[in-house]
Amino acid sequence: MVGLAAGPGDPFGPLAELAVRRVMLSDLVAAAKFGTGRQIDDPVREQQILDGVVAESLRRGMPSGPPARFFRAQIKASKIVQRGLFRRWERHPDERPGRTPDLETEVRPQLDLLTEQILGQLHATVELWRPTMLCGIWRLDDIVHPLDELHRHAVAVSLHPVFVR
Repeated sequence: MVGLAAGPGDPFGPLAELAVRRVMLSDLVAAAKFGTGRQIDDPVREQQILDGVVAESLRRGMPSGPPARFFRAQIKASKIVQRGLFRRWERHPDERPGRTPDLETEVRPQLDLLTEQILGQLHATVELWRPTMLCGIWRLDDIVHPLDELHRHAVAVSLHPVFVR
């Protein structure tokens, strides 16, 4: 797992770690879709996720706007990884995944669990979101340094709503 450069009591470290885990899970999403005819864009599933996030946010007593923005960014980041991997695998067939994971039974349950965990962290930190706070608490470079360029870019996109409000 990617380690964080967060100090003790850092309220955003766990949220950032979960965002990185979600970005990394995009590799399995891509592997589940590649060569199967499934499209990267899935507007119906994306709307289901966003609707669920809004409903759960309201149930938890927090405004739904920040979590919805955060999850839109998670979806965008996942698509960045998927498109990048599809291009890589088309150019380099020897790098294609050895197996096709089942999207419904293997990958989505992991995504759903991360969604719940992220919502918990959003609930714990949403009142703290300010454009400069996150940068002052932990450094994105320290989190994404061990990742390749594709995944670093996706993590930056996934955390953008925390930086810019």
